[in-house]
Amino acid sequence: MEPLQRDIKYTYADYATWDGDERYELITGIPYLMASPSEAHQRISMRLIMQLGGFLQGKPCELFHAPFDVCLHADGDEDDTVVQPDLLVVCDKTKLDGKRCNGVPDMIIEIVSPSSSGHDRLTKFNLYLNAGVREYWVVDPDVSAVQVHLLTEAGYTASAYGIADTVNVHVLDGCQIHLEDVFA
Repeated sequence: MEPLQRDIKYTYADYATWDGDERYELITGIPYLMASPSEAHQRISMRLIMQLGGFLQGKPCELFHAPFDVCLHADGDEDDTVVQPDLLVVCDKTKLDGKRCNGVPDMIIEIVSPSSSGHDRLTKFNLYLNAGVREYWVVDPDVSAVQVHLLTEAGYTASAYGIADTVNVHVLDGCQIHLEDVFA
């Protein structure tokens, strides 16, 4: 995923005026055009929504899915970093303003595609680590695997899971995701 423009820095205020037919993310003011999700991506996303959403029913945390803006630095219209994770969990409702999340979600899930793999595994990994995302999942449909990154004082610790595994969601006590159902 290549940036569209490197010599101009944009903010959420600029981003909010762009044509709604295209999806972008801003990483430190630089826009990145996002591709439409594939059929496999959509299936996996829906299966994760069903499991996470079912668990969160009646609980204080909320699940959101793309397209939903996240201003990571909580700078509102002046924020130069705006992402649209595939899925995110927000437990602090004061971060929600009716149109976006202002600040760091508790959990982010990105479902990689061949065009976004490097962006999700490197650029967003570092972005989420530095912002303080407590739990970051990278879901890879091609190999039916999930990498879970948990924030510690030393940085992220990573664990890898395959289709036969059940994964504990650390930011949601008692929540387990059955990967066989996700990748079925």
